[in-house]
Amino acid sequence: MSALTSALTALPPWKRVTSWKRATGAAAVAGALVLAATPPAWADIVPGGNGSGSETQVDGGQQDGGISATAGAVVFDRSKNGSGPKAGPVTTSSSNWTPPACYYAPKYSPDQLKDYLEPIWNAESTGHEWDVSQRDRYVNGKPYTDFNKDKEGKGHWWSSYVTPGREGDPGALNCDEPYFWVDQGDPPPANIPEAITPEMLAMLAYAEIRVPSTEVDLAPAGTTKVNLPTWAWLNGAQFKPVSVTASVPLLNITATTTAEPVSLKIEPGTDDAITYPASGECRITNGRIGEPYSKGKSGGTPPCGVKYLRSSGDDTYKLQATVTWKIHWAGTGVPGPVDLPEGTFGDDQNVTVQEIQSVNR
Repeated sequence: MSALTSALTALPPWKRVTSWKRATGAAAVAGALVLAATPPAWADIVPGGNGSGSETQVDGGQQDGGISATAGAVVFDRSKNGSGPKAGPVTTSSSNWTPPACYYAPKYSPDQLKDYLEPIWNAESTGHEWDVSQRDRYVNGKPYTDFNKDKEGKGHWWSSYVTPGREGDPGALNCDEPYFWVDQGDPPPANIPEAITPEMLAMLAYAEIRVPSTEVDLAPAGTTKVNLPTWAWLNGAQFKPVSVTASVPLLNITATTTAEPVSLKIEPGTDDAITYPASGECRITNGRIGEPYSKGKSGGTPPCGVKYLRSSGDDTYKLQATVTWKIHWAGTGVPGPVDLPEGTFGDDQNVTVQEIQSVNR
């Protein structure tokens, strides 16, 4: 860690960004934000965490000699999320929609903020003018007095958090307000749109949704024949609703985002093919996608599948299967369900098509 980086990690988030810009230029801000906002790698907090999946209480998390730096951090319950080695995040259907890269939430009590800021001022590493302005703001009544110690236990100092995994995102720079006080039970100031809300929690939970692999079962499997209908289906036990709950325990707010599979899109990997149905979109029927092949169905038309009209020769066709997931949320004060943009998740698999004509029996 360089001397510059060490100094920056001791600064409040908004001052750290300003100092980093001054020292190295805007291109390096993202690196400072990693240090500014990333807590230790709790498996149930970071994206794709491999922990138990249960909700993890972190408002007692401590850093820097007992100072809490995670009091208002968002925590995730992934116990009902999708799983498996090929599970992955959905891609939103909306090009202009994204979960927030940063947010404001409680961070310090009066004593904790005092313990955090005074050593910085005493070190005189941020400049006399800055230190004086900060003492005026938090100690001398412009507008706060003695870190609001007379309100101990009646509220918190709020500050910015960078959403895990978004440290290099330019949007992480949007939360540059200095520490501000919010009384217990009161809403944050209306002029701070990034203050955490149940709706924002729902958006953050959306980014944590993981859905199972879309590799379809095929009959014939792996190798099929020209002009022979190939049945396609997905394991119904895997393709059921999944959900992630995001919460800020300190504020007693929560939101659960749920993804439900609605259809499977089959793309054969060549124009020389016919899909079943013709649109290539297989809707969920009776809780399953497609229909498993069984003996005696060789002469029938699959409800979901493909028929190749030309051999793949010495190569293979890349059949792409993409599942569309309907996504909605409910949370504190919002019984829901409230729709969010649909998401998709897909994968390719190789299919060999031979000229030999045969019938499955």
